[in-house]
Amino acid sequence: MFEPAPPPRWATPGQLAQHIDLTVKQTPALDLIDEALVEAFTTPDSRVIIAMPPQEGKSQRASRWFPLWALLQNPELRIAVASYEHGVARRWGRTIRDDITSNAADLGLTIRPDLSAQAEWQLDRHQGGVYSVGVGGALTGRPVDLMIIDDPFKGHETADSLTIREAVWEWWTGTVATRFSPGAPVVLIQTRWHEDDLAGRLLKGETAGRWKEISIPAQCEDPTTDPLSRTTVGEFMVSAQGRTQEQWEIRKSEQTARSWAALYQQHPTPVEGAVWKSPWIETNRGKTGDFHHRAAKIIVGVDPAATSKTTSDETGIVVVGMDRDGVGWVLDDRSGRGTPIEWASRVWNAVLDWGATEVVVEDNQGGEMVLEVMRTAWRSVARNAGRLPPPVRRVHATQSKRTRAESVAAFYEIGRVRHAADGTDRLATLEAQMISWTGTGDSPDRIDAMVHALTALFLPQHSDGSIGTAPTGRTRWAGMRGR
Repeated sequence: MFEPAPPPRWATPGQLAQHIDLTVKQTPALDLIDEALVEAFTTPDSRVIIAMPPQEGKSQRASRWFPLWALLQNPELRIAVASYEHGVARRWGRTIRDDITSNAADLGLTIRPDLSAQAEWQLDRHQGGVYSVGVGGALTGRPVDLMIIDDPFKGHETADSLTIREAVWEWWTGTVATRFSPGAPVVLIQTRWHEDDLAGRLLKGETAGRWKEISIPAQCEDPTTDPLSRTTVGEFMVSAQGRTQEQWEIRKSEQTARSWAALYQQHPTPVEGAVWKSPWIETNRGKTGDFHHRAAKIIVGVDPAATSKTTSDETGIVVVGMDRDGVGWVLDDRSGRGTPIEWASRVWNAVLDWGATEVVVEDNQGGEMVLEVMRTAWRSVARNAGRLPPPVRRVHATQSKRTRAESVAAFYEIGRVRHAADGTDRLATLEAQMISWTGTGDSPDRIDAMVHALTALFLPQHSDGSIGTAPTGRTRWAGMRGR
């Protein structure tokens, strides 16, 4: 006679978590997540996406306690845990392993001694265990009975990069989705950084009907559809961190409108009123090699930081070019923090790497000192440069940042500027800043550097003088002596 399986000792991952760790708090949002995880575990081939505000327990519940709870139900499960980088995924593997090791007698599970690494371990006398992998990593030869993907994007900057979004999608379709054993559930836990992130594509793709979405906004938007059954518009969720309603208001005031909508309300949207629009960049990409054989001019734009403290602004260093058809190209971003000599050395390295014909430096902050720094840094690279330095021209910004930016953005809108796309993400941070800056407040230094350089290419009459031809030895350093 068939005997039904006994009920689990702990009905949900949350109950297990509270048994092992007395500090774990249960909230209505975590109740909802527990319900979705149990349903996913008991439903063959289930697919679930969980989106919830950061630091409210979704990753702990789904990436730590759920795998352990699942192994207690079926110690033969081969579980894969993935995150945006291998180190993050490995920490989840280590934590689950240590939970078992510290509670072996209570749980009735032990780790196989000869297969117990953080990134890959197996239960003793069973096939089940956990394998940890970073996004882009291989799963070859590893059948997966339960897949957990916890934040495939590190943040706004990576999610705003089409190159990285495509790489994540190719990893999902070409690697992950080919490794599932029959009936394997998949759980995707994600901060909604971008409307075209992995969750966004899955919810709009051909298999959208297979995915169940648990989307929990921090603040109630509509009581009739609120997943937490809140009855008042604007009511904040009960926080696993113990935040009060007033503390939630403070947290909201600290976010940009875009960040609050995406991270906390699960509504990723393009920035309204941004000077640059994402399609202007995405539809006008080109391979770097297509530029090289048609290059007419290459300029390195520099916007020096006022100080070199670790909390100071970055020095913007952006390489742009123009081809023989008069199309502008954004080629590289070498921006970063550092001492004046460090950033000036990065400028010269960019010049040498790209064969730049000119350097344009904003001198609003440093004046003549900017050129002195450039002279000093050149001496350290001159011996191995194999060439003379290009002219360095100081520009002094007099128009507002938005006015200067809009003049350049107009060339983007008509398709006169391309961004290099060759499988790297070196422009990701710059592009994220471009499509999120609305023209109010200080513009990011990367944008300033790019605007100065493109202005020198397209609008030299507005860039403190004309752009000269290849300088003679006599005139090459004229700009370096100031005006």
